[in-house]
Amino acid sequence: MNDLGSRRLSRRDFLAATSALGACVALGSPGRARAEALPEVRRIRLARTASICLSPQYVAEELLRLEGFTEVEYPETPHTGGDELTAGHADLTMEYVPALVWKLDAGARIVALSGIHTGCYALIANQRIKSIRDLKGRRIAVSALGSGEHVFLSSMLAYVGIDPKIEIEWVPTQSVANNMTAFIDGKADALFAFPPQPQKLKEMKLGHVIVDGTHDRPWSQYICCLVSGSSDFVAKNPAATKRALRAILKAADLCAQEPERAARIVVAKGFEPRYDIALEVLKGVPYQAWRGINAEDAVRFHALRLHDAGMIKSTPQKLIAQGTDWRFLSELKRELKA
Repeated sequence: MNDLGSRRLSRRDFLAATSALGACVALGSPGRARAEALPEVRRIRLARTASICLSPQYVAEELLRLEGFTEVEYPETPHTGGDELTAGHADLTMEYVPALVWKLDAGARIVALSGIHTGCYALIANQRIKSIRDLKGRRIAVSALGSGEHVFLSSMLAYVGIDPKIEIEWVPTQSVANNMTAFIDGKADALFAFPPQPQKLKEMKLGHVIVDGTHDRPWSQYICCLVSGSSDFVAKNPAATKRALRAILKAADLCAQEPERAARIVVAKGFEPRYDIALEVLKGVPYQAWRGINAEDAVRFHALRLHDAGMIKSTPQKLIAQGTDWRFLSELKRELKA
């Protein structure tokens, strides 16, 4: 079957009919899951955002159904600094570690459950800027102050000695998509880009990468995105939480082991229109990092950076104690032989 799908069935119909079987073949029968308590709820909501580095939670749809969820929803979310979890738009979702730290410091009722992958992002600048230190005094596009890209980049800037509060001219654009437009139009000197933005800018031959989150240290050594959940959902629905996390971790493995299949699913479900871009992203992101890299180290690393920059008040220890719960991950690592 090629990436164009069947001529008689739409790609969405074809995937709906076959992906459950394919997932079972690729990742094993859910026999152990059947022996566990059934999920307390049969409806699960995961945020839908502009970034396809979150592909594991999109690829997980049929695996979630195998875990007993009869309604799997991906509500559209603005992703401009609001919290999809505490706002009630989602039950679980993948998000940037620094964004989690920022929200926990503000008192958000969310909890980190598992790391997923290391750097998927790129810091892209115009030709006058050669390194991250050259961003001092420059204009950087962000969807909003407090957004995921703003907080993440603030942590990176603090690491190299730039005060993100007073030494950067932030350019709020109202949406992640507008960040790239502002950069293309010359209204910003740089942007923190995540898939598919780096791939599209490369294709357009605009800007150049000054930090590659997948390869450049120290950032490549830490989990970039993790799965977090609403504290209330996790507390009330432990069986559903574990089953949903299992599905997402299996989907992450599928993205790593069979990126072609995962790319077809992402395109067929409408999360990315172009198969070539989806495949490039899935081949490039280290989706099996959850098996070997400690997510708590990333929480501590970014909390220290943001604390040093005066952007949060809580200590890393306090944030880890109040906002992480790795027990489901520990159980699933044993089960999935991680």
